[in-house]
Amino acid sequence: MTLDHYQSPLSVRYASPVMQRLWGPRHRAALWRRLWLALAEAEQSLGVAIPEEALQQMRAHLDDTDLNVTAEYERRFRHDVMAHVHAFGDQAPAARPFLHLGATSAFITDNTDLLLIRESYRVVLGRLVAVLDGLAGFARAQAGVPCLAYTHFQPAQLTTVGKRACLWAQDFALDAEDLLHRIGTLRILGCKGTTGTQAAFLELFGGDEAKVRELDRLVSERLGFPVAFPVTGQTYPRKVDSQVLDTLSGVAQSASKVGVDLRLLQHEGELLEPFESEQIGSSAMAYKRNPMRAERIGALARFVISLQSNGAHTAATQWLERTLDDSANRRLSLPESFLATDAILLLVENVVAGLEVRPAVIARHVEQQMPFMATERWLMRAVQSGGDRQALHEVIRQASVVVAERVSRGEENDLLDRLAAAPEFRALPVEELRADLEPVKYIGRAATQVPEFLDGYLAPLVDRARLAATAAEPGEIFL
Repeated sequence: MTLDHYQSPLSVRYASPVMQRLWGPRHRAALWRRLWLALAEAEQSLGVAIPEEALQQMRAHLDDTDLNVTAEYERRFRHDVMAHVHAFGDQAPAARPFLHLGATSAFITDNTDLLLIRESYRVVLGRLVAVLDGLAGFARAQAGVPCLAYTHFQPAQLTTVGKRACLWAQDFALDAEDLLHRIGTLRILGCKGTTGTQAAFLELFGGDEAKVRELDRLVSERLGFPVAFPVTGQTYPRKVDSQVLDTLSGVAQSASKVGVDLRLLQHEGELLEPFESEQIGSSAMAYKRNPMRAERIGALARFVISLQSNGAHTAATQWLERTLDDSANRRLSLPESFLATDAILLLVENVVAGLEVRPAVIARHVEQQMPFMATERWLMRAVQSGGDRQALHEVIRQASVVVAERVSRGEENDLLDRLAAAPEFRALPVEELRADLEPVKYIGRAATQVPEFLDGYLAPLVDRARLAATAAEPGEIFL
């Protein structure tokens, strides 16, 4: 590849080296060779006369595939799996007669894809853990800071900066729960044959069905999967790919929500994403501090979300036991969805770690709206002092409409003074009304909901996710 050829931005700009390596051709080739070795070892253990020298030569060349050689073979054969079979056979000549014995291409490609999906799930889960750790620390630090809450992006009641962060964390926590489920229930294809009947393996073992079942079990166990799909066609069910894209779309949705909220809050001047000392916000407007990370999160999230229907359409249009119209599509949709999700979570982690809170701006916005927030409490106090609830409500409504218009023009909120001067409110001293403008009186349980959420729900989930992101299944040391 040269700079004269197109390169995916996911590789050159956005995704991590770890995720790029996972879906790169060298790692895939190494997994293919391990699958051929696992098959040969299992077949030998069940009585197929594969010499030990063949296995030794295979083990010696698991990680030194010459991709130029395989490319030349593929140019000749127009078949990627057979190109790798011949290249492996060149390096392990004693194994050549036994490579791919009884298998079809899907044994190699589909089992490898499932291994890559499992590895990639764990990388994504690890990224989610980092994001959740960051959000938890931010939420705890900001748990009691009152801020405006919005419905329809109009000021509603108050919440706290930390409570809002918990809303973001909860979305990502739901994604972590989904990933834990997906990792825990993911199955391997195993050894199923051309149409899923295991006919070639039955022939290999002279009609001994017990050995065919044991071959399937041994290979699956060797790959670190406790169970394989009980029945398949030639491939694993493409429903799995649809589920993968559903899960990654869910992560993208959560990230996009955070990005959109941050863009709104940065516009309000309350919460800003990180901005580096030499960062340029605009090539023309040097003064600008654009929320470029949040915008990039949204852009990449839109791409991942759009792939969700792709997997559904592929699963819905498979023909009988096998059709090949999925292949070229999956070469794009599976790697790129994982690379883009990886890039999204790296951005979210970076943003969360460097969020800049502007307490003075938040307090000023709260102060502008506090008289409106206090009107219900003032209403109740005035009724308790002998006022007519309906008459008081009308006084508040008329004054609020006038003052809201003033505030929208940038003028001072003088609702308290207007109500204090109204005859209906004269039974209440103005000092008493002013005492009701303390913001912490209007945040409800927001400040206590934060530690309840973090300690009671999030921390145990993150512990489970952290373990699952790093733990290997039995037998996976083989990989």
